[in-house]
Amino acid sequence: MNSEPSPLSAPAQSAKAATTAGNYFISNYPPFSFWSDHQKVEVEMALNSESPAGTKLGLYHHIPFCRKRCHFCYFRVYTDKNAKEIQTYLDATIAELKSLAARPLIAGRKPHFVYFGGGTPSYLSAKQLTELTDRMKAILPWDAAEEIAFEGEPGTLNAAKLAAIKQVGVTRLSLGIEHFDDHVLEINGRAHRSGEVYAAYERARAENFSQINIDLIAGMVEETEALWQKNIEEVIKLRPDSVTIYQMEVPYNTTIYKEMKSAGKLVAPVADWATKRRWVKEAFAALESVGYSVGSGYTAVLNPARTKFIYRDALWSGADLLGVGVASFGHAAGVHYQNLTEMEPYLAAINAGELPIKRAFRTSPEERMIREFILQMKLGHVAFGYFREKFGVDLAARFSAQLSHLAEEGFITATADEIRLSRDGLLCVDTLLHEFFLAQHRTAKIV
Repeated sequence: MNSEPSPLSAPAQSAKAATTAGNYFISNYPPFSFWSDHQKVEVEMALNSESPAGTKLGLYHHIPFCRKRCHFCYFRVYTDKNAKEIQTYLDATIAELKSLAARPLIAGRKPHFVYFGGGTPSYLSAKQLTELTDRMKAILPWDAAEEIAFEGEPGTLNAAKLAAIKQVGVTRLSLGIEHFDDHVLEINGRAHRSGEVYAAYERARAENFSQINIDLIAGMVEETEALWQKNIEEVIKLRPDSVTIYQMEVPYNTTIYKEMKSAGKLVAPVADWATKRRWVKEAFAALESVGYSVGSGYTAVLNPARTKFIYRDALWSGADLLGVGVASFGHAAGVHYQNLTEMEPYLAAINAGELPIKRAFRTSPEERMIREFILQMKLGHVAFGYFREKFGVDLAARFSAQLSHLAEEGFITATADEIRLSRDGLLCVDTLLHEFFLAQHRTAKIV
């Protein structure tokens, strides 16, 4: 069936839009709002099914602890837990992992990639981290993993911590720098300051990680043209293996949105979308001028032949993912799921020997095809042959109206073999993807 593009998603309508509240970054399909607690039984069925041949397995572990909650943060994090409470949580995640690893879908498989996200994984002490990972490896050995990725907040990364992170096997260290200006860091609620950024980066380089990534956010509160240019200059001086740049959004459950709501404001106190896209475009151009290559709508890498992001690429190609911990997301044999999003119910479920599932969604073959297609569009190119072979779908015919529309707007070019996004298309790709949603999944939350 060939659906007409939705008029809501026409790029021309949103090109100069102010930043209003909402989640616009597309990380999955169908959207999370369509997942439900009524489908939790589907997770049990998926985990008890046979392991699919050729499907890669990933493991995500959520560390929900932080020194401070950022004003733009919408993840499940806690800033008030003591060492005993943290250990109780870590013990629960091990119990969850043991239960998952024993299921038929997982039994006998080894992770192709492992990701520690948060929160702040580097909030853990070196001892906690070593003990946790030793216990995880005893359940699901990592010896076949191509990537162990780990998020770090600069202010938590002393020399001993970084040595422990390297020792447990982390290959990709991602530093949540976000900005280099102390005032911008402070007013946006970040716990670290610029001095800690440079110290952490120098120490991390000394540990010889296979890959160091730097995260930045374009358009933070009180960002200016001069400060953004300074950000670009500082990144180029550090010359990390990869740079990830997100465009600032203001989800509903953030401190910024709560302040907006209290003041009766509809527009967030950050740059509009056209400005943020221009800033990222300028950053990409500057990075390309010193040898980087743009690898997605958010990333630039120094050496594409050596620097990969296995977690992203495997997930965007249909890998299974075990999500462990409070609020974690997972994907098992075509079933999306999210764990319980509050600590006490999560711990209670684990103590009762139950799966701590909050909501789930069993995808159809068509929905899985669309999911992989829209996520791979974020890489800037999609090969038609991949979808013909895996799903038996001719994308050019299936999405002819949408592709023609985007080509006319100058956002893509299509050949007989592939789709390629222009730079402008790549920078607003999350907006363009709504054109490919099934009609029942389209919403008005367009950037």
